[in-house]
Amino acid sequence: MTENSERLGAHEVAVWLRRHPTFLQQFPDLALSLVVPREDGPAASLASYQLDVLRDKNRELNRRLHELYGNAQDNERLAVRTQQLTLAMMRQDNAADTLRAMAASLAEDFNGDLVRIVLFEPVDGVDDVDWLQVIARDDAQLASFRDCLDDGEPLCGRLQPEKHAVLYGVRAPEVQSTALIPMPGIGLLAVGSHEPNRFYPGMGTLFLRMMGEALATGLARYAR
Repeated sequence: MTENSERLGAHEVAVWLRRHPTFLQQFPDLALSLVVPREDGPAASLASYQLDVLRDKNRELNRRLHELYGNAQDNERLAVRTQQLTLAMMRQDNAADTLRAMAASLAEDFNGDLVRIVLFEPVDGVDDVDWLQVIARDDAQLASFRDCLDDGEPLCGRLQPEKHAVLYGVRAPEVQSTALIPMPGIGLLAVGSHEPNRFYPGMGTLFLRMMGEALATGLARYAR
């Protein structure tokens, strides 16, 4: 009785599949679990289909693996550079040299095309440099930065024209994208790029935040 029921069930399944030849397109995972004979004949097309599906999945997995590996390498390089930047600032003996170390590292190690630092308070020993501005925190020029300073989170992408004008002055047209790092209570740090896609909304900002915190901490050692 059991054997006849199994034969009858298998027959009914076979009939149904013949009437619905696209069934496996809707459930490709089922095709992967079927056991298919290896001899020549009608079953060869199903075996070929299974192989194609497996190859597609393998290609996708390889693509994702390479992408993850590439991201891991980028993050490792950023981590090393961020550590080197932090150590460079720790080696300085005054606020002026700390600022110079930050500006140099962002320009050289992080390939910043235009580096800009805005401080609320002046720092002795840093004069006649184009990358530093001293603007009082309640100055109207900083009105467009209020939300950023209050939030404390870095911004990436194409900034509003009024922000560009404050940060880059006459060189604002050169900048196509910016990483803006607020330092609440201290000022702003900006890295401008000639490339429109160098910094973009949604990119990771962990290392940018770490750099801002490193500079803020370095300057705090020499606060008046």
